Amino acid sequence: MVSESLWAQHAQWWQEGFTDGADPEYEEQILPLIEQLLHGAQRVLDVGCGEGQVSRRIAGTGAEVVGIDPTAAQIRVATERGGRAQFIRARSEQIPSPNASFDAVVVCLAIEHVDPFEPAIEEVARVLAPGGLFLLILSHPLLQSPGSGWIDDQISGDYFWTVGPYLPDNLEIDEIAPDVHLQFAHRPLSRYVHEMGQVGLLIEDMVEPPPPRALLVKTGDIPNAAAIPRLMLLCARRSGQ
Repeated sequence: MVSESLWAQHAQWWQEGFTDGADPEYEEQILPLIEQLLHGAQRVLDVGCGEGQVSRRIAGTGAEVVGIDPTAAQIRVATERGGRAQFIRARSEQIPSPNASFDAVVVCLAIEHVDPFEPAIEEVARVLAPGGLFLLILSHPLLQSPGSGWIDDQISGDYFWTVGPYLPDNLEIDEIAPDVHLQFAHRPLSRYVHEMGQVGLLIEDMVEPPPPRALLVKTGDIPNAAAIPRLMLLCARRSGQ
């Protein structure tokens, strides 16, 4: 698969730039939010775990954690970095776990790299016990749609955030750093909400956090940048008894 092949090529780039304390968005926002929202979970599945930083953070709270990822280089580093989590090389559409075997599942900034995404959501519902929590973290589907970004008005001196095409699905390979190409799938929020509802994952809450201060400074401290969220978190509960 194209996305898996690209992640295999660029696993080291991700590990060096976004894990082990290197990225302020993970350190100041994503990891603390996950720990807060999954408080009390006993058995957690981390889908698309990469090198395991989310899994390690959750396992540090005392939960039993399994992390899966299709990229061998990521699973190898996850295992080397240790922690109390178990790491397995597996795809999101074929989770190697019995039905209803977890009381929480987290998918963090991974669903955008899965196409089609529906089988992954169906598998989440299958392995999540009734009443269990599903936490989906993704780039904000509206405000981070393809083509969105800051415009510097040279006449007025103001900055404006422009929003790219939101409703059409978009699957493309982006160059996100020099010589680093990854596949991203943009979908409107309704696609995720509909599919989750179809398989009994009922949304209870939605979080749109402002970017953390360190990231705002890193990106130039643009006025009003704190008013434009980069992320969206959907918190859903598995229906049934």
